[in-house]
Amino acid sequence: MIELMVALAVLVILVTVAYPSLQSVTNSNRLTAAANESMAMLQNARLEAIRNNRRTVACLSANPQAAAPACSANGATGWIVFLDGDRNGQFGAGERLLRVTTMPTGIQLRSSAKFAGLASFRSDGLARDAAGALLNATVDMCMPVSEPVQNVRHVSIGTGSRLSITKASTPQACGTPADNPQT
Repeated sequence: MIELMVALAVLVILVTVAYPSLQSVTNSNRLTAAANESMAMLQNARLEAIRNNRRTVACLSANPQAAAPACSANGATGWIVFLDGDRNGQFGAGERLLRVTTMPTGIQLRSSAKFAGLASFRSDGLARDAAGALLNATVDMCMPVSEPVQNVRHVSIGTGSRLSITKASTPQACGTPADNPQT
């Protein structure tokens, strides 16, 4: 009986020590998966623009799984990629939806001012802003938690449409990312 009590006490101590670490690993994996999927969506939009020789848009969406999803940075839960035949940056009738994804539970999507919820790729494969300049912007995947410490993943589109992912810390908060984050 004493051996059983000692074994249970050791088990309780191990679980108490391991749980925060397990939670950190789980949250970190969710953030990494969201960042990788976001990068894949942007790369897919760029590839489709080149392949189809037509403007393609990758945008944040609050209803990506709907029959007629819409681009919206507010309350975004996922991404849509479509051929933008009328060049208005919104998915509409007659336009072909190419790819849809929803982010893992607990992930908040935030876009920088220049990103404004979407990236429009021209047939040359370069993302441009509304004024026609090369897009230089960021989308954040964030979890408002303290574990892991680096609770943000920046997916950045640099001049020339280079894509990169970097980690950052904003403990228990998610804010609007800078167009060119330094961390």
